[in-house]
Amino acid sequence: MATGVLRLSLRLSYRNAAILSRNTGSKTSNISKMTQSRNAVSTASGGILPKPDKTAFGLIRMTAVVVPFLYVGTLISKNFAALLEEHDIFVPEDDDDDD
Repeated sequence: MATGVLRLSLRLSYRNAAILSRNTGSKTSNISKMTQSRNAVSTASGGILPKPDKTAFGLIRMTAVVVPFLYVGTLISKNFAALLEEHDIFVPEDDDDDD
């Protein structure tokens, strides 16, 4: 909840700063300093905004990060399960309920 309020206040302050800088006519942009969120495709005067930057190889990058961490996670869980079974902390019972 607190992070949501913080994000909302930051967005409002960034939006106000962008409006003020646009109204003063300065050519410097505050876009690089704030969190970018695109909810419009045109400016107030009717001009079309440029296309947003596209992240190249997004799926490959995601795969390169997710797969090694999944592998490490499975190794950790497998070793921990073997440790628990070795110390008889968690050993499944062999119930033969074949009626």
